[in-house]
Order: sequence, then C-alpha cells, then structure tokens
Amino acid sequence: MRPLAIFCLLAAMASVPALAAPPDPDHGKVIAQRWCAACHDVSLSQKQASADVPSFFYVARHMDKRDLTSFLTDPHPKMPDMSLTRQEIDDLTAYIRSLADTK
Repeated sequence: MRPLAIFCLLAAMASVPALAAPPDPDHGKVIAQRWCAACHDVSLSQKQASADVPSFFYVARHMDKRDLTSFLTDPHPKMPDMSLTRQEIDDLTAYIRSLADTK
C-alpha cells in the first residue's frame, strides 16, 4: 500500500467515533463504593449510611434508567461534582439498576 493511501486510511479511521463499551455494573459498584458510600447505602454489606439520603436500593426501584442517567449527568447540588465520564455514568447506572430486586 502506498504511503498516501495508508495516511488516508488512518485519517478516516481516526474520524470514526469509538464504540462505547457496554455498561459494566461491577465497575459501577466500585465507583459507588468510592464516591457514594459516604452518604448512600450502596450495597448489602454496607453497615452505615446517612439517614437523610435515599439508599441505592430505593433509587433503583424509583428511578428508571433514563432518569437516573440524566440525574448523574447533571448531579443534584448537594452531591459533590464527581466529574464522571459517560462510561462511568453508564456503569454506575447499570449497578444501581441491578439492585432493583434486592433488599
């Protein structure tokens, strides 16, 4: 292949957006434990959380995926700005939604 053809092929490939990875609830759990467990009850093994905020189990049963994703994209003012990536939001949403039938 000629150098110009290789350059054009690489340039075309660079302009195609990368495919998003599927949501990973296991990674979402890690994010929840790191960022959210100080206030929210995020897992069955957690022993302590603030009584003033909803548990992730409650959130899972009362917010659908779209509303939860939207909420995490533009967090409530009382929440810290975690600056999560879109993939991290998808992972965290998948984890929270996985809790809908527990507890």
